[in-house]
Parts: sequence; C-alpha cells; structure tokens
Amino acid sequence: MDSRFPFVDWFRHSSPYVNAHRGKTFVILVEGEAMASARRGQLLQDLALVHTLGVRVALVYGIRPQVAAALETAGIEPVRVDGRWVADREIMDHVERIAATHRLELEAQLSLGLPNTPLHGVELTAVSGNLVTAKPLGVRGGVDFDHSGEVRRVRSQAIESLLAGGNLVILPPLGYSRTGEVFDLDASEIAQHVAISLKADKLILLGESAGLHDDCGQLQRQLSPDEADILREQASPGSELSRHLSAACDAARHGVGRTHLLSWRDHDALLGELFTRDGVGTMITQNRYELLRQAMLDDVGGLLALLKPLEASGMLVARTRERLEHEIEDYVVIDRDGMAIGCAALHGYSEAKMGELACLAVHTDYRRGNRGETLLAEIERRARRRGFTQLFALTTHTTHWFVERGFSLATPEALPDLKRETYNQARRSKVLLKSL
Repeated sequence: MDSRFPFVDWFRHSSPYVNAHRGKTFVILVEGEAMASARRGQLLQDLALVHTLGVRVALVYGIRPQVAAALETAGIEPVRVDGRWVADREIMDHVERIAATHRLELEAQLSLGLPNTPLHGVELTAVSGNLVTAKPLGVRGGVDFDHSGEVRRVRSQAIESLLAGGNLVILPPLGYSRTGEVFDLDASEIAQHVAISLKADKLILLGESAGLHDDCGQLQRQLSPDEADILREQASPGSELSRHLSAACDAARHGVGRTHLLSWRDHDALLGELFTRDGVGTMITQNRYELLRQAMLDDVGGLLALLKPLEASGMLVARTRERLEHEIEDYVVIDRDGMAIGCAALHGYSEAKMGELACLAVHTDYRRGNRGETLLAEIERRARRRGFTQLFALTTHTTHWFVERGFSLATPEALPDLKRETYNQARRSKVLLKSL
C-alpha cells in the first residue's frame, strides 16, 4: 500500500544510506558559480544536514567568477594560460580578499540556527586554517605564473583531528608556503588532494555539469577512470569539466571510493545522489557500483523479495527460503549497491550434459540495460565450463525472449530424465533448448 505521504516512502528507502554514510568522510567541492547564486543558501543547508547525519564533511569552495568580476571592475586583464591566470600581486589582493569574504560568509550561514530554518537548534562548528601547503607553478612555457600555485601537501592529520572533533572543515582555494607566501590554487585540485590524503569515502564535485551523457543524451551513471579519461581529453583545456574529470579520475585511481559529478543548479542533486539508490549524476569509481557475482546465503532475503512479485503473477514457480538456501551455489545475482536487482540459476544434469537456466529475474525498475542478457551470458559461460552441451529453460510468459536469443521450442521429451519426471503437466510450461 502506498503511503499517504510520499516523503515517508522516500525516507524509508533512504534510511539504509543514512546508516551507511554515518562516520564516513566526504570531500565536497562547491564551485564559485554556486557560491554566487541564489542556490547557495539551500545548498549550504543541505551540506549542514549531511553533516548532522553523522558524515564527516570537508568543504572546498571556489571563487573564480567572483574574482573575474572584481578584476573586470578594476580594469585588470589577467594573462591566461590553459585556463589559469597569472596571479601577480595586484590580482592576489583580489583573490585573498574574496576568499576571506566567502569564508566568513560560509561560517555565518553554517551558524544559522533560527526558527523556521532546517538548522533550527543545531550547533555546527565550521573551522578553517592553513591546512594546505603550496608551491609556485613557476615558469612554464616561458610564462612566470608568479603567485599561481599548486598543492604541495595536505595537512591530513590536522584535518582528521578537526573532523574527529565533530567540526565541518572549510578549505578556501588558497595554499600557504613555508616561506610565508600565499598562492592562488585551483579548488578542484585542492578537493582532489584532500580526498586522496584523507582516504575519503566520497569526493563530490558540484559544478555546472549535471553528470556525463553519451552520444544519445543518456546520463552515464557510472564510469571507470579509464572511460572518464576519454571524455576529459575531449574537454577544453582548463575548463571546469576538464578540471573536474582530472580530479575525479586521479582520486579514483588513488583510493577514493567514489567520485560524483553533480550540478549545483539541481535543487535535489546532493541529497538525491547520496540518499537514493540510482542517484542523479555520474559516479566515477574503480569499484563497480553494479556487479554480477556469485550469490551468497546473505542474499536469500533479497532474492525472496525480488522473486515474490514474479511468483505472484505466475511467471515463476514459488521457491521457499529453504530451497533457495539449499541451491544458493547455483545462483548468480546482479548486485546494485547492496540490492539484488537480478538473478539466475544454473541447475546441472551431468549425465545428460545439460544445464537448466532457471529463475531468470530482473527487478521491474531495472529492466532496461540488457541485464537479462548479462545473466544469460553468465549462465551460458558457467554451463560450458561444466562441460554441458545444451541449456534448457521452462517458461510460461517469455517464450519469445528466449527464442530471440537462440533457443528453440522443444517438447518435454527433450528434457533430462529427472526433469522430465517432475515436469508439471498442469502448468504446461514451454520447453526451450539451446545448443552451447
């Protein structure tokens, strides 16, 4: 029965993620465009909410558009090379002033605890400091970058100590040298290095891009670093997309569990990505978010939930918990972030050198994406490995699906002796056979 309040159902489905994220470390980059928009207040409230749910948050913020506007007002035309400006002393005066102003504004807004706001009654401590050391970019291609720098080292122990104390850590796009100088840094580079040094569970990049899309305009929900690198090479040098993909790929290759590309323009992006199963943006990870694997006893509860609606409709024969537990080694599952969204079983009849493709099922929400074909291919691979020469299936609803994938209609007499003896004449399932 559907809830009278849609929020209640959403909350029920999000509760596993609340528990899973508690105590984890997230490094979150908010680009300067978001800081300059009317969305900033809501976005900061969402960040604070994530923090109050037990997530350890390190917040990196950008100031590029604000500095660009200040330079234009002052009549300063900076020298730019591959998207980076040469930060001389005059430009650094603007960078330092704007970075400090935004840090103070962030601290003020994260302290907001007035009635009728999401943070009413919450005492949140936001802390910043000289937590990133930097070095100058130096002279490159004949250009002296002056006070434009790059990350030298992240003071990870200091940041860890602040996070362990329940603080939300704020990191401006600045770095400090051992000689007492201040350098202008790229915010995405800081986020990348902080995430790697903290061995963060997530690096979240909030920019203009609402994830990555394929040639057909479909959102690509998950990419490996190698796949994302191809898109990075196609992006304009120095562009936000190029910088974000570079940070994401490098972080993924250096142990950061998951990197998410989200649009700050999407009112629901941050919470939607973190507290729903499918998310709303693109995730870059070395570890597969959705994987095909051998089923385990711990999967039985999920399999029962997956199969129940198909059994109720008559598509599948009902299976008891005991039967699933007994046959669990015959099953493979498609695991999507801890949820079994597909399964199939291979029951062997060694004397006849035949295997039965049984219990092929995909969750109704995930029937696009060729997951049925993925399961079939895995069962065929396992059958060949066991020396079977034929694969058979029994079905009442999906005959055409099997025929389109190389199966032929047969009679019950074609079944192995043991299976033929237990064939349910009343159910009148179609028999389909495929040579391997």
